[in-house]
Amino acid sequence: MTDSQHSSALNASREFRASTNSGYVMLCVAVALFCASFALIARLAGDMGGPAEVIGSGLCIVAFVLVISGFYMLQPNQAAAVTLFGTYKGTDRTTGLRWVLPWYTKKKVSARANNLISDKIKVNDLRGNPIEMAAQVVWRVTDTAQALFDVDDYKAFVMVQIEAAIRTIGARYPYDDFTHQEVTLRGSHEQVGVELRAELIERLSVAGITVDECGFTHLAYAQEIAGAMLRRQQAEAVVAARKTLVEGAVGMVEMALQMLSEKKVVELDDERRAAMVSNLMVVLCGERDTQPIVNTGSLYQ
Repeated sequence: MTDSQHSSALNASREFRASTNSGYVMLCVAVALFCASFALIARLAGDMGGPAEVIGSGLCIVAFVLVISGFYMLQPNQAAAVTLFGTYKGTDRTTGLRWVLPWYTKKKVSARANNLISDKIKVNDLRGNPIEMAAQVVWRVTDTAQALFDVDDYKAFVMVQIEAAIRTIGARYPYDDFTHQEVTLRGSHEQVGVELRAELIERLSVAGITVDECGFTHLAYAQEIAGAMLRRQQAEAVVAARKTLVEGAVGMVEMALQMLSEKKVVELDDERRAAMVSNLMVVLCGERDTQPIVNTGSLYQ
């Protein structure tokens, strides 16, 4: 973590529970105030009231309006950050009908999981080859105070940090390694995915956001080098296949000579041994089917 990130983390807001009330209890209070104000107004209409009824009815109406103004509702996995004249007073995560004093401001924040697929971006891998990458990220808000007050727009912040994390991970490894001796983007999906998630969690922690899972949805060479890299992969595959074929042929020739010698089927001098090795290697390594040739010269001797 850089010095600026460390400083911002120290000064970051922290979520705590807000002091709110059940909306159902306050709903009963609102009904009682409405009934009381209606009864007092009825007495005044029947010339049965005096100044006390006038004042009482006015107070009941004002209290009823204030109570009605304080209601709000929270659905599952939804939170409301409560502020008073710009000062953070806590977060309410209790679902259902809720109530707070009407001069408190409520800002609702979704705590549900968000699924995001980034745009395809061009990145240079560890070897400098241009590649195209895109990722799928599942993220959610864990600290509403940080999400609302430590960044300007936490959704836009997520988009920018995802792109930055993809570029960082893409430049850390090569796209492919035919020898399978290095960690690559194409061949080590799980390891690279774990590192991408760790990178995103570190970057998004300042906004009170965590990442549940992530992975690459698109990974390919850029169009300008895709054809050349495909030919290179084909050439490397041919070389590897030839190498395996030659290693197997040598083993088979060695086994054949050893068995012929042990079982004393035929005695071969160095010249005939070399000729036999050459013929076996041609047969085993050749791409075309073998065509046997019968040597009949000895029949006419």
